[in-house]
Amino acid sequence: MSDDAEANVESVPDEDAAAAVDGDLEEPDETDADRTATDLAARVATVDEDLAAEVAELATRTEELESEVDDLRSKLKRKQADFQNYKKRTKRKQEQLAERATEDLVERLVPVRDNLLRALDQEEGADLRPGVESTLAELDRVLEAENVTPIEPEPGSAVDPHRHEVMLRVDADQPEGTVVDLYQPGYEMADKVLRPAQVTVSAADAEE
Repeated sequence: MSDDAEANVESVPDEDAAAAVDGDLEEPDETDADRTATDLAARVATVDEDLAAEVAELATRTEELESEVDDLRSKLKRKQADFQNYKKRTKRKQEQLAERATEDLVERLVPVRDNLLRALDQEEGADLRPGVESTLAELDRVLEAENVTPIEPEPGSAVDPHRHEVMLRVDADQPEGTVVDLYQPGYEMADKVLRPAQVTVSAADAEE
């Protein structure tokens, strides 16, 4: 065989080489980038599912809380209504107690008035003093039962501006600024002054 023929034979592509070329033209295998994209897509899908589950859970919890709020509002309204009713009942009870207390006092004062009427019915010229004293004692018992006590300062006692009303200052043997005479008794009830006692007060010592 000539050299040209041998060259021609050598130039003929080998079948294995052709197959290799064909293999290079086939679709390449999955790359790292493709795998990464696939993994990310899977993760995103998982995150979406988790978020959807959390949103559903939050929605359920929101409904539960709204229901609790409605229930609490309803209970609050009932409590407010109950409190208003309680205030009304308490007010009515206080009014009833005040009325009964007044009724009880009036019932005890009526006999005092009856005694005064009987004293006036006595014959003209009759000594009324015993009857009046008896009636006064009865009235004092009624006032004492109501925790009412007279304010009757003794001569020479110090003036109490909360319990005494100075009507006049006079020259007297009493120390200056002390009670000389009781003009009109006062009254106090449970440490509250209903009416101060009216008194005259010494203007200065008699020795001055």
